[in-house]
Amino acid sequence: MLKPRFPTPDTPVLTAHTPATPPTDTTPVPAPASTGLPARLPRTTGATVALAAGGVAGVLALASVAVSLLLAVAVTAVALSVSGLVVLFLVRALRDEINHH
Repeated sequence: MLKPRFPTPDTPVLTAHTPATPPTDTTPVPAPASTGLPARLPRTTGATVALAAGGVAGVLALASVAVSLLLAVAVTAVALSVSGLVVLFLVRALRDEINHH
């Protein structure tokens, strides 16, 4: 009779118990606290330009989201008004049909 052959695992099977290594002390050394706004401002022109460019990019991203939302609202309003006009014409036509018969 045939014996089934099971696939071999991709990861090696550990047969012996390996003791865990004790954790080492990796506490970060705290940086000196900077107080006041001047300590937090960028000190180079490159950092200032990068900060300004990041601010401009953020404002542009928010503006594009706002414009797309306004455009979606405008398109929805136009679609609803066109649908309302179509329903109005259909109701008038049905009313005329009922009154003439």
